[in-house]
Amino acid sequence: MRRVEKEIKDKKDLIEILKKGNYSVISMCKENEPYVVTLSYGYDESKHVLYFHCAKEGQKIDFIKFNPSVCGIVIEDNGYEEGCGQAFRSVVFRGKMITVETLDEKKSGFEVLLNQLEKNPIAIKNKFFKKDETYNNSGMLRLDITEISGKEEKAES
Repeated sequence: MRRVEKEIKDKKDLIEILKKGNYSVISMCKENEPYVVTLSYGYDESKHVLYFHCAKEGQKIDFIKFNPSVCGIVIEDNGYEEGCGQAFRSVVFRGKMITVETLDEKKSGFEVLLNQLEKNPIAIKNKFFKKDETYNNSGMLRLDITEISGKEEKAES
């Protein structure tokens, strides 16, 4: 990182940003073709992974099959200050994207997602996830984080 004074060094702060976020931008590459996508996610602190709900086929899946190495970012926007200063914290991570295949892990992944993204996760689970078939018909990705770093721009007072 060029501006080391802005680096977030405390691992707890990096984890806090991941736990508070809702959306991540993920970049992928297939041969010489880049692809970027914004996805909602859930962070599983016990495994240090991100879970993403997705379709079982499509461009994202094609890119991941070709090259599972991805890079992503989560940004915590803390607003503009007078003089156009933007306060934020961001986490950049790299890792391997895995297609989740087992029913048990899909259930666990959806639990993580719903708990992070929904105000009433139990109601959503009871409405949409009554049968195993629902999980089996859904696509899910797991990003195993191998590198993580963070940056913070504080508001000027």
